[in-house]
Amino acid sequence: MIHRSLSSVVRIVTTLSSVCFCLAQQMPSAAKPTPTEGDYIAHDFHFKSGETLPELRLHYTTFGKPERDATGKVTNAVLILHGTGGSGRQFLAPQFADILSGPGQLLDATRYFIILPDNIGHGKSSKPSDGMRAHFPQYDYDDMVAAQHELLEKGLGVNHLRLVMGTSMGCMHSWVWGETYPDFTDALMPLACLPVQIAGRNRLWREMVIEGIRQDPDWKNGDYTTEPRAALQISADFLLIAGSTPLPMQKNLLTRDAADKYLDDSMKRITATLDANDFLYAVNASRNYDPSGKLETIKAPVMFVNSADDFINPPELGIAEREIKRVKSGKFVLIPASEQTHGHGTHTWAAIWQQYLKELLEEKAE
Repeated sequence: MIHRSLSSVVRIVTTLSSVCFCLAQQMPSAAKPTPTEGDYIAHDFHFKSGETLPELRLHYTTFGKPERDATGKVTNAVLILHGTGGSGRQFLAPQFADILSGPGQLLDATRYFIILPDNIGHGKSSKPSDGMRAHFPQYDYDDMVAAQHELLEKGLGVNHLRLVMGTSMGCMHSWVWGETYPDFTDALMPLACLPVQIAGRNRLWREMVIEGIRQDPDWKNGDYTTEPRAALQISADFLLIAGSTPLPMQKNLLTRDAADKYLDDSMKRITATLDANDFLYAVNASRNYDPSGKLETIKAPVMFVNSADDFINPPELGIAEREIKRVKSGKFVLIPASEQTHGHGTHTWAAIWQQYLKELLEEKAE
């Protein structure tokens, strides 16, 4: 089933401060419960590349406590997965948390055990910039999902999920979850991605970033001691363009000077916290992603949501409509572009798509 209309949209003040991968780490609203943070150490973690790490640190943020049924199965755990360059804490931003996790809301933090991991290479989890630089294992999405699964089972004692929700890279992880662990979750909500191999323009801009970093002489094969300027520049350039939102940008940047100032301010903000190796690894992790061959094996109901103004996943490709037909209990929603959408970043503005989450949570897995 394919939905193409947005029946109601809560008016949101447009902001141009968000880029496609939600690099800014935002603090929780004062009205929200205090989160719990922790680290799980995965010992002798084996990567698909054949590399290993004696200790892989996986940082996480949680709300609430797990509840179990009579058989010991956890019934209220929700795993929410961030995008490339982000961390679990991005979901504490008001446009997400204030809409979903307050009292009586869809993911009420007093009812659900909400788990926000920092994925491999991101946030406070193990990453190249910790010291290994370009000698860090060449992780991919399968490794990241395997680490999430180990964190849940061995670190948090969670043997089942009520929901896996993911944005951008996390959206792609949601598809991997549905195929790799088909009985582990009751529902999947991928936001802002496509369930096929990354090709076409999506592959081109990623490869441009990768080669732009590698070809900067100051990158020094990843063994730099000072951040390579040109590598950061091209990384920030593509983050900005991939996360661009045409209608709000045209409305808010009406003059050349306004656009130039926005660019200057954005570059300073993004490059202030960006590490070239970390970003190179994060972008390159998508290199062998391709869930298209096993979509029929997904058992959980899927609510798949994209926005029409997404530079990374443009609707004219028709891929989402085609591939969702192969998912047994799958639905696709295309949110029309408007002054309320945020391009690729629409995935984090929960007021725009929360009605579809409600629909998913009311559906039962067969």
